[in-house]
Amino acid sequence: MNPAQTDVPPLLRLDDHTTILPIIHGSGQFAWLTRRFLLEHRFDCVAVSLPESFREAVEQAVLELPKPSIVIQRPAPSFDSTYDAEHDFKGSYDESDADDFDDDLDEIAASYVPIDPCQGVIMAIRAAMGEHIPRAFIDLETNRFQPFSTVMPDPYAVRQVQCEKFAAAVLPSIPRPSDEQTRERMAYMAARLVELSQTYDQTLLVTSVLDWPWIREAHRLLKEGKGADLHSFEHDHVTVPQTYSVDPKTLLFLFGELPFITALYERARRELEEDSNLQIDGVKELLIAAKQSYMKEFKNRARKVTPLLLSKCLKYIRNLSLVHRRMTPDMVTIVTACQQILGDQYALHVAETASRYPLKPSAFTKELDPLENGPITDSSQIPFHEQLTDTAIPDGGASNEEHSPFASDADGASGFESWEYDQDPTVTLGIDQGRLPDGEIVSLVSRLPGPPLTWHTLSLQRRPTKDERERWEYSWNPYSQCSYPPEDERIEMLRNRVCERAQAIMGQDLARTEKFTTSVKDGIDIRDTLRHWYEKQIYVRVIPPSRGKLDACLMLFDSPADPRDYPWRTTWFAEHQWESTLAFYASDFTKEMVGPGIGLGTYGGAMFLYPPVPIPDIWMDRRLNFTETLEERLIAAACMHSRGRQIALMSGLPPGAGWRRLARRFKKQLIHVPLTSFSDQEVQQLRMVHVLNGSEVRSYAAEFIRKA
Repeated sequence: MNPAQTDVPPLLRLDDHTTILPIIHGSGQFAWLTRRFLLEHRFDCVAVSLPESFREAVEQAVLELPKPSIVIQRPAPSFDSTYDAEHDFKGSYDESDADDFDDDLDEIAASYVPIDPCQGVIMAIRAAMGEHIPRAFIDLETNRFQPFSTVMPDPYAVRQVQCEKFAAAVLPSIPRPSDEQTRERMAYMAARLVELSQTYDQTLLVTSVLDWPWIREAHRLLKEGKGADLHSFEHDHVTVPQTYSVDPKTLLFLFGELPFITALYERARRELEEDSNLQIDGVKELLIAAKQSYMKEFKNRARKVTPLLLSKCLKYIRNLSLVHRRMTPDMVTIVTACQQILGDQYALHVAETASRYPLKPSAFTKELDPLENGPITDSSQIPFHEQLTDTAIPDGGASNEEHSPFASDADGASGFESWEYDQDPTVTLGIDQGRLPDGEIVSLVSRLPGPPLTWHTLSLQRRPTKDERERWEYSWNPYSQCSYPPEDERIEMLRNRVCERAQAIMGQDLARTEKFTTSVKDGIDIRDTLRHWYEKQIYVRVIPPSRGKLDACLMLFDSPADPRDYPWRTTWFAEHQWESTLAFYASDFTKEMVGPGIGLGTYGGAMFLYPPVPIPDIWMDRRLNFTETLEERLIAAACMHSRGRQIALMSGLPPGAGWRRLARRFKKQLIHVPLTSFSDQEVQQLRMVHVLNGSEVRSYAAEFIRKA
C-alpha cells in the first residue's frame, strides 16, 4: 500500500487500490469535502458515476465553469428494425394506435447532468482536471434512466462529523435498490473499478452515499468470484448528449444550492477565500445583498432594516429550520422569516436575490482569459489541448486522442472561447421539465439526483414588468382618478391617533403638583417629593382635562423635502363625513404603475382638516405664496383654515423657530408629536398612496397592490 494512502479511513477503502467517497449530490458542503479530499490524498485516477457517453460534453462544460450549463441526453428509439409496418400490416391498426405508440416513446424522460459548481461529482471532475489526474466515467449506458434517491440527513452535519462516520450513520437507513436497472448499474461500476485497479495504483470513486454500500457489496462478490463479469453487461443504445446554456431566471431548478450561495462558492474559489462555512455565512450575506437592493428600489420610503431586525430574522430562520428538522435553511424558510419580520417587499427582494446568479458573463470572460490575468491559477483556465495527456484510457486500452473534444484545431488554436448567453442555445428549466431552444418541452431526470424536493407556494405580489408598466401608463385616463378606500381608512386612523397624542401633550403642559391630602390624584410626583423632602410631605401630580379642540393635523414624513422628489401636489376633498379634507405633496404616481389603472405615489407631507371643510386648493392659493418650502406652505394652510388654536404636527424633529414664528403669525400653536412614536413599519405602509383610474378599479385593485 502506498504510504500516502494510509490515512484513508478503512471504511472508505474497497481494497488496496480503490477508495470510494460517498457524497450527497447537490450539496455545496459535500462539494467542498470532495475537493479537500482530493487535495489531501494522492490518487492516480478519479472515477465518477456517469456513463462514458457523457465524457466529452461534461468535461468541456466543466472547463467553462463558472458558467452554468446542462448536458442533456435525449432518449433513443428502442428498436432497430427497418421494415414498413404500415405496408405489411395495412388495415390491422388505425391511426389512434400509432399515436398511442408515439406517445409511449415520448414519455421516456431525457436524462441530464447539471454542470453545477456545488455538485460533488462535478467538483471531482473539475479538481481532477486541474491536477491533471485521469478521469473515468464508469456508469452503465442506459436509455431510460431510473434515478435512485431518498430523504437524507442535512449535509451540513459533515462539517462537524467525518465523512466515514456520516456514511456509517446513514447506512442503516439506506434502502436496497428495488429496480433491476439500479442493481445492474451498481454491479457494472464495481466491475469497472476492478478493471481500473489493474491499470492505476490508486483510484477514487465519487458517487452517491445511496450507491456506496451496494457497490461495495458487488465489489466484494467479484473478489470472491461470485459477481458478474464486465463483459456480461449490455449497454443500451443511446444518443450523443448535447450541452445547453440555462436561462438565468431558471437556475434555481438546476443548482443544488441557491444560485446566490453557489455564486459565493465561486467567488471564494476565485479569490482564495475560506469557504468551509459558506452555507451559513452565505445566508447573512444574502440578507445584506437583499437589503441593498430593497433600499435602492424604495429609497426614502423603505423600512429601516437595522442590524437588530436582521438578527431577529436570522433567529427566526434558525427556529424554523429546527422545526423542519434541518440544520441549514431552505429558500422557503428564509423568505417566510423575512416576510414575517420585514414585510412582503423585503421578502420579495430576498427571493429575487437568492434566485440570482450574480456572476456576469463579462466577469467569466475576464476571469478565463489567461492573457489578461497572468499565469493560470484556476483549473477551469487550463486550455483544452493540455487535457489530452491525462485523459483516462477507455475500454480496450487504446488512446482516444483523435476523437477527443479537447483536440486543437488545425491552426493550433485550442478552441477555448469566451461565451455569451445570446450565442449559445438556451434551455428554460422547470419542475422536472425543460423547454429546448426549438420550443419543444421534454421531461427531465437528473443523473446526479439529490434528496427529494418539496415545492411550496409563497404569497408574494410580483413586480410588474417594464412592458406592462408602459402599457398601463399609456392607457391611463387623466380625467378620472380616485383614492383606494382601505388606505383612506388607515390614514384617517393614524390622524385620530396623532390628534389624541397631541391632546395628551397639551394636558401635560397644564400639569401641576400639590401636597398629598386624601388622594394620589394622577400619581406621586417623585421629583417634587424629593425636592421637598425636608418638609416630610408627599407631592402628587394633577393633570387637568385638556382644553381646546384639534381640527387640523400635519404629517411631515420627509423633512426637509426636495421639491424635485415630490412634484405631485394637490388637494382632495372628502367623499363622506368620516373623511378629512386632505392636501399633500407626493411623488409622481404616473411614474410607478403597479397595475392596470393603478398608480403608486409616496407621501412627503400631508395636511388633514376634520371635520371636512371646502377650501381652495392650497397649491394654487395666492395668499400662501409668501412661503418658500413645501412644509411651510402646509403649515401656513393649516394655520389659515384651522378653527382651533392648536395644530397637531407629526414630524421627525421638533418644529424650529421659523415654523413656530409662522404659526404665531396666525396666532396658532404647534403641538409636536414625534414620528418615532409610531412603528416604522406602520409609517412606511401609510406613506404609500395608490391612485385609481376610476371607481371601477376598486373592484380588483387589491390583487395588484403590494404592502410595504
